[in-house]
Amino acid sequence: MNAIKYLFLGALTLSFSAPAMAQDEQSPVEAVKEILKNKPADAEKQIKSIYKSNKKNMDVVVGIARAYYEASDTANARIYAEYATAKNFPAGYVLLGDLYAKADDGGRASAMYNSAIHFARQKGGQPDADAYYKYAVINRAVALNDAISKLDELATDRPDLAANGYVDLLKGRIYDLANKVENAAEAYAKVPIGTLEERDFVSAARAHYLLGEYDKSQQLVDAGLKNSPRKFTFNQLGMFNYTQLKNFDKALEYADRMLNHSDSVKMNPEIYGVYAKALNGAKRHEEAIDVYKKVLTLEFDSQDKKAGAIKDLADAYKGLDDYENALVYYDQFLKTVSHASLSDYADLGRLYVQYADKLEGDAKMEKLKKADEIYADLAEKNADAKEYSLFWRGRVNTMMDPDSKNGLARPYYEELANIINAKSEKDKADNARLIEACRYMINYHLNVLDEKDNAKKFAEILLSVDPENEIGKMVIEL
Repeated sequence: MNAIKYLFLGALTLSFSAPAMAQDEQSPVEAVKEILKNKPADAEKQIKSIYKSNKKNMDVVVGIARAYYEASDTANARIYAEYATAKNFPAGYVLLGDLYAKADDGGRASAMYNSAIHFARQKGGQPDADAYYKYAVINRAVALNDAISKLDELATDRPDLAANGYVDLLKGRIYDLANKVENAAEAYAKVPIGTLEERDFVSAARAHYLLGEYDKSQQLVDAGLKNSPRKFTFNQLGMFNYTQLKNFDKALEYADRMLNHSDSVKMNPEIYGVYAKALNGAKRHEEAIDVYKKVLTLEFDSQDKKAGAIKDLADAYKGLDDYENALVYYDQFLKTVSHASLSDYADLGRLYVQYADKLEGDAKMEKLKKADEIYADLAEKNADAKEYSLFWRGRVNTMMDPDSKNGLARPYYEELANIINAKSEKDKADNARLIEACRYMINYHLNVLDEKDNAKKFAEILLSVDPENEIGKMVIEL
């Protein structure tokens, strides 16, 4: 295991379960801390003197060892911890475990935590939760089930901590560290909300966000904000949740709190991107464009994330009906994304159609022809897209030939109708496309070519999927 995984062990504070040190043991330990802080020339001599006066009190001995540990003097920390383990004092083993963890020796650290649990059980009383949790932290990456089993042992050894939700809180933390968001959310949900610490609110809210449970996530965000109103992560998650819920005004309230009323503001491309989405959703497109352009000056951890930001920038320009720039950035998106999907190309075609709808004359025809080329290319790239391509080519050519006099859409709607009509089973999308194709073909044969028989042929097909269709019934009666 990597040493960095263990570095935070020394900072773990399980104040909920750790036995409080009596006042008479605090004084010598506090004195040792002062000595280590002030570093007098005879520091070791003074500390040895304190030890000799308290060497039968293992809480003080471990307190001295912990003071050395916190002062990064691992050699002396080990000496005093071993004084305690010589008496099979559990907290001494916990500190030795911390020292091995700090030295990136997960195996020995786990052994020490197990020894702490063993001797705590042997002595009776209430074992400290520290050893169980630290064992779980050490092992969660390579043996998550074993890590959770250790916390189940804690539940057995300390039924009081199981009953008040503390064991589930520790499980939530372990699952969170292991990136098991569903398990983390489930474990945290069993913990009384009043006992969650700030980091637990963050972890639980993030887990629900990643699961798409934005309302649940927001409840935890708002609960966490009551005690930590300037917590950047809470305000950021609030913006994320409300953006996903499409409540963009509310999202921008949290964005303002995040940017202007939070401590330690730490932005990255993803956070800027969601901020820009919220601005775009609130139809503040020009502000969104400014933010997207700032985002694109930052370093992304993946090319596809950068491509996503470029695509969103194109959408922002579309929101302003600035299709020229929308097309420029959509083209950049297609060149940037690692694997453009058929849907991505289809969206490009729709963008040209939407642009054409804003234009007149030759300019309109030019964009429609471009859209037609894109949909034609789509079918060539993938045979599965043939029906989709025919459907949109029918629509685009109808826009180019609105009175159908030139029959531009005929080849596409006719082929589409024949393909779908031959299917033994049709879904809703099939039926919708078939109805649109038949209506065109009926109109073309009846009103342009004056061919009643052919119009009736498509009326029969139309009525096969839409028996109450008024146009179909009327044409059949001709």
